[in-house]
Formats: sequence, C-alpha cells, structure tokens
Amino acid sequence: MTQRLHLVFGGELINPSENAFKDVNDIHIVGIFPDYATAYDAWKNEAQRTVDNAHMRYFIAHLHRLRDEETPASPTEELG
Repeated sequence: MTQRLHLVFGGELINPSENAFKDVNDIHIVGIFPDYATAYDAWKNEAQRTVDNAHMRYFIAHLHRLRDEETPASPTEELG
C-alpha cells in the first residue's frame, strides 16, 4: 500500500498575489502528515493563526505525488 504523505509549510510571501517566499530560510515547516485530512487540519490551524498578515501563506504539498515507484531512479538517487 502506498503511503500518502503530505507536507504542510508556509511563510511570508513577497507579494500576496504570487507564491514566491520573501526569505526561503524563514519557511515554517509545520510537519509531514500521513493523510490529507490531518494535513488539512494542520494547514487550517496555521492559516487561521496568521490570518492578520496578508503576506503569510501556508500550503499542503502532496509528497506521494513527487515519487512514482514505477519510474526508474535518477543516477543521483542511486548513490543514496
């Protein structure tokens, strides 16, 4: 069974209408969650906590979509 891992992260954006972070060193990693529902709850909590700052945004990244086990690994991955 494939794990459906989700990363919740966020930070201050340069411009609220774009998705470019002001300082990538200040990105807040909320955590990695085993399912979308748990990730959504964490995302919602952080989004509501920072609602007064229009430049703050939090995102959910579907980590399980970044890796397809059927695709051969890159040479760099093989070094691992």
